[in-house]
Amino acid sequence: MPYRILLLLLPLLLFASGGSAAPPARPNVLFIAVDDLRPDLGCYGAAGAQSPHLDRFASGSALFTRHYTAAPTCGVSRYALLTGRSPGKSGVTAANEALYQGKTALSTERLPGAQSMPELFRRSGYRTVCLGKISHTPDGRVFAYDGTGDGRPELPHAWDELPTPFGAWKRGWGAFFAYEGGRHREDGQGHDDLMEFTATRDDELPDGLIAQEAVAQLGALKKSGQPFFLGVGFYKPHLPFVATRGDWDAIGEVEAAPPAARARPASRWWSNSGEFYGYQPPFPKTRPLDEDAQRRSRRAYLACVRYVDRQIGKVLDALQSQGLAENTVVVVWGDHGWHLGEQQVWGKHTPFERSLRSVLMIRAPGVGRPGLRSSALVETADLYPTLVDLCQPPFTSTQHPLDGKSLRPLLAAEATAVHEAAVSWWRDAVSVRTATHRLVTTRAGAAQERVELYDLSQDPDSMADVAEREPGLVAQLRAHVPR
Repeated sequence: MPYRILLLLLPLLLFASGGSAAPPARPNVLFIAVDDLRPDLGCYGAAGAQSPHLDRFASGSALFTRHYTAAPTCGVSRYALLTGRSPGKSGVTAANEALYQGKTALSTERLPGAQSMPELFRRSGYRTVCLGKISHTPDGRVFAYDGTGDGRPELPHAWDELPTPFGAWKRGWGAFFAYEGGRHREDGQGHDDLMEFTATRDDELPDGLIAQEAVAQLGALKKSGQPFFLGVGFYKPHLPFVATRGDWDAIGEVEAAPPAARARPASRWWSNSGEFYGYQPPFPKTRPLDEDAQRRSRRAYLACVRYVDRQIGKVLDALQSQGLAENTVVVVWGDHGWHLGEQQVWGKHTPFERSLRSVLMIRAPGVGRPGLRSSALVETADLYPTLVDLCQPPFTSTQHPLDGKSLRPLLAAEATAVHEAAVSWWRDAVSVRTATHRLVTTRAGAAQERVELYDLSQDPDSMADVAEREPGLVAQLRAHVPR
C-alpha cells in the first residue's frame, strides 16, 4: 500500500481497532494553605526571612504581590476560598464556624450542584484528600476547641479522605495549638505559653507529621492513577509560636528588628491584639511592647515561618520525585496576613494592609512563564474559578455563581489586571484596596457610618487619614462597596 494512502487511512484504522490516542490526563491539584502567613518571604523581598523552599518554588511559578484575602480571620477567609463567594454576597464577615453553623452552613444533603471547590472536583472524578487545616477546623471535622462535637465533615461530600495525623496530641485542635510532647492549649493543664522552641526534630511537632503524611499520600495517589485534589493545610506560623530550637537559633537579632516606632492610630478599627495578649509571653505584657519584647516576638514568628517553609519543601520535593509535578497545578496560599507590631498591633483582625495582604503563588504547567511576578490586584475568591479554568472538571454545576474571576489570563500574560480594586470585609467594615489607596468604611446598614482613607503609595503602613481632603476619591472607591 502506498505510504501516502496509509497515512490517510491511519486514523480510520486506529478508530476501528480501538487504538485511538488517549485524551491528555486531567491536571492534578496540590493546594497548600498556610495559616497566618504574611508575605515575609525572601521571594517577596523580605530581607529578614529564611524561606529557601518557597523562594525556589516562586522561581518556577507565578507570584502575586497584591493578593488580598476576603477577611482577616481564618474561617471567613476559607469560607470565601472554598465556596467562591465573597463576604458581600454570602454575608459571612466574621464567623469562623460559618461553614457548618447557622444560615450560611453548607447543607449535609447531596444537592444537585457542588457546594464547595473540593466537592466539585470529587464529583468530577478526582480523588480528594484533606490534610490539616483547609477549612476552618484543623482536620476537616466539626469539633469545638475542647473536643466536643459530632465529628461530621465540615465540608459535606467534599473529601474522600481526612487522614490528618494527630500524633501525641490525639485530636485536631490539640495538634493545632500544640507544644512539644503532646501538650496543647486546650488540654486543661494551663499550657498557654506564647512561644516554645524546644523540639529538635521536625516530626516532634504537628506540621512535621502533616508533611510526612502528605509525602505518603502523594505516593499512594500516584499509584491509584486517578486525578487528585490534595489539600495540605499547615498550622504555623499561627499562635502559639512553636518550632524547633534550630529554627529559633537561625533567626538572628538583625532579622528580627522591629518596625520603626509609631503612635497607635486613631482608627475605629484598630485591634487590641486580644489573641496575642491572651498567651503568656516570656516578657512583660506591656502596651505597647518594649523593643526587646517586639524583637523576641518577631523572631518567634520568623522562626515558625522558617519551620513551615521546610515542611512545604518536603511536599514539593516529593511531588517532583514522584514524577507528578509536570501534570499538577500547585497553589501556595496564605489565608490572611498578620501584624508584627505595625500600628502597634500583634495579630490579624484589622481591615488594614498587614492583615489583608497575604501570600499567593500558582504553578500551572504549560500556562505562562516560570518566575512571573504580577502586581495585579487579586482576591481569594478568584482561586475557585481559576482552578476550574485550569483543570476543566467535566462536572461544572454549582449551587451558586462564583464571585471571583479566573486568574488564568494573568498567568498566561494575556492580561495585566482582572480587578480595579480588591474588596475585603471585617465585621462591620468594608475595606477597598486600589493600586495606591485603601478605603475603610462601614457596611451598608450600619448604625453609624464612618469613612477612613489611607494613601499607601509610598508607605504601606501609613495611617494618616486623608478622607476629608480627598472627597472625590472617597466617592470613587465607595462605588466598589456593595449596597
